[in-house]
Order: sequence, then structure tokens, then C-alpha cells
Amino acid sequence: MPARITTVGFDADDTLWHNERVFRLTQERFAALLADHAEPEHLAARLLAAERRNLGHYGYGIKGFTLSMIETAIEVTEGRVPAPVIGDLLAAGREMLAHPIELLPHARAAVETLAGSHRVVLITKGDLLDQERKLAQSGLGDLFDGVEIVSDKTPDRYAEIFARLGDGPARGVMVGNSMRSDVLPMIAAGGWGVHVPHDLVWDLEHAEAPEDGERFCQLDSLEGLGALVDRLG
Repeated sequence: MPARITTVGFDADDTLWHNERVFRLTQERFAALLADHAEPEHLAARLLAAERRNLGHYGYGIKGFTLSMIETAIEVTEGRVPAPVIGDLLAAGREMLAHPIELLPHARAAVETLAGSHRVVLITKGDLLDQERKLAQSGLGDLFDGVEIVSDKTPDRYAEIFARLGDGPARGVMVGNSMRSDVLPMIAAGGWGVHVPHDLVWDLEHAEAPEDGERFCQLDSLEGLGALVDRLG
């Protein structure tokens, strides 16, 4: 018989609360500011390339995104980007960092339900101060037995977290909207991965579902999570 599930990990951004849509709105603003220098599609491709290059330097989150926008603006204007445009991009980044949190449907109920029967842990990547701000504003912080803000999500990282805060990954479930970050590495660590898709997904988070679905589950929303965890054991 499989080991009983004792610990449930939740991703934060676009699993418990909206996040990607704020980036999309800012990217539209970025395109408007640079409209005289690059077509939107070309600008988006250059920005994505800059984000990919910079992940190892800046990590995930709004600050790295803002720096990548500025870098891209310098590139596409061949160093002639007006100072007011740089100022507008910095202002856009600050506005993103102050954007209010809006919980996704069933988020609170899902965490509350599982907190009554399991250890629940928040595992998110991104900028420390920004993720702490969002968690505080969400009103969910007191429900979690542990909060982990990590630079990246890997099988080794999941194995370490679920061993330290739970009973190991084999008795753990990770819930999130990103196949690449929340599902695949947790399964590789020996745990269960539950994919709850969001309408908007950052290009660098795309990945195919695992071919071996033995420890993979998918839900349309968080509404059915409690029942799913009960079925898993």
C-alpha cells in the first residue's frame, strides 16, 4: 500500500492568487513605451530572451523582470532610450510591487480544509520581500505550518523541504499551476504532483505533462483538492 499522505505543499503565484496578469499588463505598457522602436512581437521575444539570460543573475520575480525590461529597451534603441522611458519602466516595476493581492477561487477553502488534517506548506520562488508582502496581504499566512521562498524548484529542493517539514516526499503532495516548477520536479523527488492550470502561464514555465502518470493528477480548480488528497491516502 502507498504511504499515507501527511504533507501538502502549495505554490503561491497563480495557484493561490493572481500574478501573471500583472506581468502581462506591464508588458503591454512596455510595448507602448517602445512602440517607435520595435513591433510588439519582436519586443516580446527580445524581453523573453533577456529574462532567460538574467534568471541566473536576478532570479525570479518583479525586480528581475524590471531590469530585463530596461536592458531590452537599451538594446532595441541601440542605447538611445530616453531617460523618461527608463523612469516609466522603474515606476511600472514599483507599481507591480505594490499591486494588491486577489485570491483565486477556492484558494482559502482548499488551504483551510487541508490544514485541518495535514501539514500544509507554502513553497514559492521569487523575490523574498515581494513574496512575503503577498503572503501577508493574502490573509493565508497563519494557515501554513511552514513557508519556503526558494530561488528555484528542483527535485533535490523538494526532497529536502518535504523531509524537513513533513515525512519525506513519498508522503507529500505538491499543488501548483506550473508543470515545470510545481509538478515535474516533485514527481522526480518521489512525491505526488497536482497540476491546477491557470489561464496565463509565463513562457519559461511551459512543460509537457509526464508520460508516466502514476503520481500525476490534474484538477480544473482547487475546489476538488481536498477530495483528491483524501483519495490519494
